[in-house]
Amino acid sequence: MMALDFVLPEGLEATEPPPVRDGVRLLVANADGVRHARFSQIGEFLAAGDLVVVNTSATVAAAVDGNRAGVGVEVHFSAELDDGSWVVEVRPAGASAGPVDDLRPGEVITLDAGAVLVVDRPRPAGQARLWQARPRIEGGVSRFLARHGRPIRYSYVPRPWPLPEYQTVFAREAGSAEMPSAGRPFTEKVVTELITRGVTVAPVVLHTGVSSQEPGEPPQPERFRVPVATARLVNSARQAGGRVIAVGTTVTRALESAADPDGSVHARHGWTDLVLGPSRPAQAVTGLVTGWHAPGASHLALLVAVAGTDLVGRAYDEAVRSEYRWHEFGDSCLLLP
Repeated sequence: MMALDFVLPEGLEATEPPPVRDGVRLLVANADGVRHARFSQIGEFLAAGDLVVVNTSATVAAAVDGNRAGVGVEVHFSAELDDGSWVVEVRPAGASAGPVDDLRPGEVITLDAGAVLVVDRPRPAGQARLWQARPRIEGGVSRFLARHGRPIRYSYVPRPWPLPEYQTVFAREAGSAEMPSAGRPFTEKVVTELITRGVTVAPVVLHTGVSSQEPGEPPQPERFRVPVATARLVNSARQAGGRVIAVGTTVTRALESAADPDGSVHARHGWTDLVLGPSRPAQAVTGLVTGWHAPGASHLALLVAVAGTDLVGRAYDEAVRSEYRWHEFGDSCLLLP
């Protein structure tokens, strides 16, 4: 099968958080084949000298109710821009399947507590899902979301869950519109087990935007930071023959945005618009912990950039056959090309 072309059978979406975070299933795919395990066993598939890189971005309560000329809407705050404006997605109120399709520049959306959002223009240009908007919110957007916001939730999750369910054990710096979900199954016990096996854990930050792109739409620009110490650890691990395991597409995008063509990584921060895929394979990342992505998602091209079409295809074939669970509360995959 082609890794970017598969059918997700009905009923494979994870509809709620698992009772035990590290109890989700783990599919391990490498050149020798595919194995099934639990996430708590991930250390058994890594080795001393490997480096696991995690995202320390914390999820914010980025969804709020709004009113658009008397009609209820839901606003998803995706990313704050350097000038203080925000990239937002405006959806019909309730369990909508997509954004409103008739936003116009200059529209005013009223929010709770007298807050106002003035719609400016599509960002990026050429699409009509995400818009740049200017908030008029006393005290700022972050304080407003902390008081009035809730986690972004899509229709496959039928009931709301509190914000802690959308945080990873690594969450330190608020900024992600949606959880960097590949890190969700990690627990303190799992991290301790990795360290006792001689596996190093290092941080980066990438603040994720909304993930509701249309099939085939590339990922949006995101803010990231690769610290000096992490860059050094990546280079040391590679030079010593260890693997660089990115926890999620967010970590992969951050590291690759700081990588030279030879795979060496430098400290870097700012915005990344890097799109990884078959034409731009990974240069620094040599393994990947990931959740399961929907057909057509741009994340699939990133998986191929790290692990190749054949390995990703075999993993997805087996995940569908074995009824793994998809999305942020679902099961996990470890790709070791």
